[in-house]
Amino acid sequence: MNTPSWLLEGEPLEHLERYDSVLAVIDEACERYHDRTAFSCMGQTLSYKALDEYADRFAAWLVHHSGLNRGDRFAIVLPNLLQYPVAVFGAMRAGMVVVNTNPLYTAEEMVSQFNDAGVKGVLVLSHMADRVAEALPHTGITRVVITDVADLHDAPRRWVYNLGARYLKRLVPDYHLPEAVSMRDVLATSPAYERHKPALDELAVLQYTGGTTGKPKGAMLTHTNLIANMLQTAQVLKGAIGRGNEIVIAPLPVYHIYTFTVNCMFCCWTGNHSVFIPNPRDMKGFIATLKRHRFSVFVGLNTLFSGLLKQDAFRSLDFSALKLTISGGMALSRETAGQWKQVTGCDVLEGYGMTETSPVVCVNPPDDVRLGSIGRPVAGTSLKVIDDEGQPQPRKSPGELCVRGPQVMKGYWKNAEATDGTICDGWVLTGDIAVLEEDGVVRIVDRKKDMVIVSGFNVYPTEVEEVLVSHPDVVEAAVVGVAHEDSGEMLKAFVVSSNPALDQDTLRAWCKKHLTSYKTPRQIEFRDELPKSNVGKVLRRKLRDDQAA
Repeated sequence: MNTPSWLLEGEPLEHLERYDSVLAVIDEACERYHDRTAFSCMGQTLSYKALDEYADRFAAWLVHHSGLNRGDRFAIVLPNLLQYPVAVFGAMRAGMVVVNTNPLYTAEEMVSQFNDAGVKGVLVLSHMADRVAEALPHTGITRVVITDVADLHDAPRRWVYNLGARYLKRLVPDYHLPEAVSMRDVLATSPAYERHKPALDELAVLQYTGGTTGKPKGAMLTHTNLIANMLQTAQVLKGAIGRGNEIVIAPLPVYHIYTFTVNCMFCCWTGNHSVFIPNPRDMKGFIATLKRHRFSVFVGLNTLFSGLLKQDAFRSLDFSALKLTISGGMALSRETAGQWKQVTGCDVLEGYGMTETSPVVCVNPPDDVRLGSIGRPVAGTSLKVIDDEGQPQPRKSPGELCVRGPQVMKGYWKNAEATDGTICDGWVLTGDIAVLEEDGVVRIVDRKKDMVIVSGFNVYPTEVEEVLVSHPDVVEAAVVGVAHEDSGEMLKAFVVSSNPALDQDTLRAWCKKHLTSYKTPRQIEFRDELPKSNVGKVLRRKLRDDQAA
């Protein structure tokens, strides 16, 4: 049967039948690489053997002492710390569904996600436990585990870090969670328990995304989805990454599906060492960590690359071992890619993905980097572009990019309407406008929907607008993304106010009470009225065009 000319397919996917769950992948890695370092953070290493034992202890506590049941949703509210993979694999071994939660969320945002997912248990860093405490009465959560930043460090360093964070740096706010259990007590549990044996199509992770508009929705990622995307990543990078001897820098948050798949899945499967960076905004500390490692792989995004390149201390590092730099989460600029190559001697491989595809869809292969493109579809993945009527478009003609493959999510959690609007006959409608070139390379040329990407984070204008109009002096508001040199895009709000004295600072402070910082508009412009269609719909595109002009 001839392949239609409008269809672009990756090479066949290899070895998908090899594993029956994510747990099989991790079990194999822990056995094969038990003496090697799996993760390190803040100077402490975690071997694959220790990861295996800690995950079993965490799972045993969940099974025997938490009061939770298999199938319950367990949220993890942590930055990049050694506790993250322990909790992820422990919860999965106990048969629970992992809910990755942004630790920057406000209490309101936590309530919304926890209730939507039906979260029953949560692990939280003490630094943000006050927000969980505020959210808790409004949720169905029955069990809370609290961890301090260095709980998996050896003494006396553990005491220095934990006590210093709490009493010297005052990073741990006051909170009241009297029924909470400490993670160190949890990890003192006997590791004896009956391990869960999940089916391939069983839900492994609820990864929250807004899709294209509106409030975040839970993308249901199965064991098959995660394993497939791990193998797809491996297939495109074969020959570029070895097993058991790579040092991979992981500055992007593990609660984001990009790092989750690359570091908790792919890097574990290959027996490599991921270096967690808890706070990449601390450039001095970040660069000091880089200086201690002969890193060979760097996973980041445009904002991060741009920020590092401005630091003289970064430019003076030894990059002789660096052989692979991967960019995703937002568009990579030619200028940043060129400067990175000049400073480090390493090309940047740009890729493309979305939460609904676990996430990788396309990537530039190491031996064929095309700046300005997102590369080619990964193995087992089919692509097409369609017009507004849903008809496939020929090569070199722009249209909405659609994706089909084993990494495509099961659907949105308890949201059949949103699922039906996003998945059509097995194809995910991405909301991005793309061109499929004659030689099989893919270019993203525009965004169909109004979603804004700020430093790799999806921001949905509707959510921000709802907060703005909840202010008593705001009549109406519209939010759009505008180009920004460092973050790719930033938020700009256009506001009609009933109070002439209302100013930007007051309104930004209002937003910060209800939204994560990256969702707070950097610029606010007050107007007498907003442009509208003949049916009264605010024309965000007109506002974007005005900005561009």
